[in-house]
Amino acid sequence: MWWDWEEQDVYVMWVNEPLETFEWDVIAVIHRKNDVEDKRVAAPKWMKFSVEEIRKQTAFQEQFFESEIELIN
Repeated sequence: MWWDWEEQDVYVMWVNEPLETFEWDVIAVIHRKNDVEDKRVAAPKWMKFSVEEIRKQTAFQEQFFESEIELIN
């Protein structure tokens, strides 16, 4: 849940279909500068993604926002 008690949106890397549940780790946070909500990015522990790869995979939606991607180690 997020601060407004709404469910948090998560981009799940390398999955191209809607999921009801998943058990991967949060690997990054997309901080939207012109929106009130940050987005999480999840992937399996064994997979690594660069900021550029995350930006490319999330561009279908994130292209409409000014954002910064913070990788979580």
